[in-house]
Amino acid sequence: MLAMTSARMAEQTTDEQVTSKVLTVPNVISFARLLLVPVYLWLLFSGNDIAALVVFAVAAATDFVDGQVARRTHQVSRLGKLLDPAIDTILMLTGVLGIVAIGRLPLWFAVLVIAREAFLLIGGAIMLTRFKISIPVIYPGKVATTLLFTGFAGMLLNLPQIPGLGLVDVSWLPGFNGDAVAVWIWLLYAGLVLQLGVTVYYCVQAYRRLRAALDERRA
Repeated sequence: MLAMTSARMAEQTTDEQVTSKVLTVPNVISFARLLLVPVYLWLLFSGNDIAALVVFAVAAATDFVDGQVARRTHQVSRLGKLLDPAIDTILMLTGVLGIVAIGRLPLWFAVLVIAREAFLLIGGAIMLTRFKISIPVIYPGKVATTLLFTGFAGMLLNLPQIPGLGLVDVSWLPGFNGDAVAVWIWLLYAGLVLQLGVTVYYCVQAYRRLRAALDERRA
C-alpha cells in the first residue's frame, strides 16, 4: 500500500533470488487484485453494496497470497516487490474514499488515512534514495491494516447496527454520538489509532538510523 512501500520492500530477506521477469504467478495474482479495484468502485457507486463488499473482501483477503506464492515458489521479482505494496495502498485509499463517498464515514477519517500514506511514502522514498535507510514493517502495522480492511468491508454491509455511545452531539464522530452505527466503525477507529502509533514508531526508528548514518559519514 503507498503507505508502506519502502518498509515492505525492506521486509524481504537479503538471500532471496530476485528475478526481473514480469509474467510470474505472483505478479498475475497482483494484477488480478488490481483489476478488482475499478470493479469494486463501479459496484459501489451503482448501489450494489453486497457485490462491492464481496469484491473488496476478495481483493483485501488475498493481500498475503502473492507474497507467499512468490517466496514458496522462488518467484520473487523486482516488479512484484513494488506491485504488491502499491496495490495494498490503492486498496486502502479506494476503500476509505468509497466509504466516505457513500456517507458512512466522515471526511476527516479519509484525510488522516491519506495524509499518513503520503507521509510514509514521501519520507520513506527520501530515506531510501538519499541515505539508503529503510524501516522494516512491524507486526502491529499489519494488524492495523487488517483492522482497516475488515472495517471497510463491514461498513459496506452496514450491519449489524448498534446504538452510539452518546458522549458527544456532533455528526462527524459516528459511534461516539447518539446515532446508530454499524459495529464495524470500532474496528476502523482501532485500526486508525494503531496505524498512527506505528507511524510514530517508524519516525523514531528512522531518526535513530539517520542519526547513526550521519555520524558514520562524519567519522
